Amino acid sequence: MSEPNRPGKQQGTLRAPCVYTLKIELQPNEIQPVIWRRLDVDGRISLSKLHHFIQAAFGWSDAHLHEFEIQGRTYRTPSPEDDFDVIEIRDERKTFLNRLITEAEVFSYLYDFGDSWEHVITVEDFVADGESDLRGGAYVTDGARACPPEDVGGTDGYHDFLETLLVAPHSDEAKQMQDWAGGKFDPLHFDIRLANAAISRMMYNGWGGK
Repeated sequence: MSEPNRPGKQQGTLRAPCVYTLKIELQPNEIQPVIWRRLDVDGRISLSKLHHFIQAAFGWSDAHLHEFEIQGRTYRTPSPEDDFDVIEIRDERKTFLNRLITEAEVFSYLYDFGDSWEHVITVEDFVADGESDLRGGAYVTDGARACPPEDVGGTDGYHDFLETLLVAPHSDEAKQMQDWAGGKFDPLHFDIRLANAAISRMMYNGWGGK
């Protein structure tokens, strides 16, 4: 299904170079200080590919379902289990940023329907002309704080996790949590080089589609 033209929508062909600067904040109303990333992305990519870039930028493992919510519409990869009589699912693989996303747009990306990690995405800038060096890719330009561990139990579980590490860092429980999280977990640490290396590997191996 083609997307309707909306006021302020970026017009042009899918091949026209353009770059979006996106600020992505994780549960900004529930986790403080905010965990966030800033990405420059080629506007010619699909929402499906943006999903993979968000995963790499934050450090998620893409082990759970996800969806985008944009202007009241739901976008994800359709599944035979979807009840299309209840909600209309639009195919994220066939939806491209430069045909949908406007300047100053705010939309959401939900990862893991159990833990319900909501990412609020704000379009901070849009450059519609000139050649892009991104070539269908993305680049993390800034960010702060570590991504929560997978399956930690959502916002409440993450708060409990951090409280244990802070209040009793040398306890057996804290050691077990650190081991479960893959080793030493520092909530203040964000390695931007590691995030961009993950995106580079993705691009080199052709992951994520268009």
